[in-house]
Amino acid sequence: MALLTSLLRRRDIWKRIAVERLPEPLHLNIASLFVAVFGSTRSKAAFDVLVRQQHAFGLLDAADEARQRGLQRVTVVELGVGSGTGLLNICDLAERVTRATGVAFDVVGFDTGAGLPPPADHRDHPELYKEGWYPLERDALERALPANARVVYGDLRDTIDDFVRGLSPAAPLGFATLDVDYYSSSQHALRLFLGEPACYLPSLYVYVDDVHERTHSRFAGELLAIDEFNAEHDLRKLDADRGLMYHRVFKHAEWLQHMFKLHVFDHPERSSIEKPAEIVAVDNPYL
Repeated sequence: MALLTSLLRRRDIWKRIAVERLPEPLHLNIASLFVAVFGSTRSKAAFDVLVRQQHAFGLLDAADEARQRGLQRVTVVELGVGSGTGLLNICDLAERVTRATGVAFDVVGFDTGAGLPPPADHRDHPELYKEGWYPLERDALERALPANARVVYGDLRDTIDDFVRGLSPAAPLGFATLDVDYYSSSQHALRLFLGEPACYLPSLYVYVDDVHERTHSRFAGELLAIDEFNAEHDLRKLDADRGLMYHRVFKHAEWLQHMFKLHVFDHPERSSIEKPAEIVAVDNPYL
């Protein structure tokens, strides 16, 4: 009840209701109320009635992809933990998705633990983010984390490569969120996606948080780092999922514009050019 009261006091939630939900068809909004009370985890994710819809969608997609491949675990990473609210939300939703799908999650957050470092130059958006912002209460967060979650503390330039070398095909990376604010930090964060190809799902969703403010652009911040990552790597590409809205019940949700996909073109499933064992044919109804 306390959490619900806190959520109802937030202006951003009321703004999203007004801007994202009210323009949607009335019958869908009515149906979402029913789903919110009686629906399963999967239906609640479909109707965007779970807190942080992007996490619910990404986790469920990762679990479904893993289950199709006979995998029992997947890894989820949050790059930039801040206060820890998002990481704990991922943990809560991961537990729900595990109950719904049988796929378990290893949840890992990355953060300095001391808030943002000094911005390097204009590409770090100093007009939006300041040194020392978003520190976390380390002891309190550690106590709140479940057994399947942990935080790696330190500068990403020093921590990310060891983690990537420790990824396993038995629990491949299946979903990630990029929320490090700065261009300079994003450069190091994106090295998360440069491990052995079998240690990733063939494609996986990446929620890119910092793309929606007035001064965000492709020439600074996370979007610039993504453009440079794509230019530097032929077989790993991050691309916005432009078709996602057509597969969603509610198509005006802002989070849809933040969803990218990592394409692992050198993954074994996506790089084999061997002759197939059988031919797929489509019937022609005019013949």
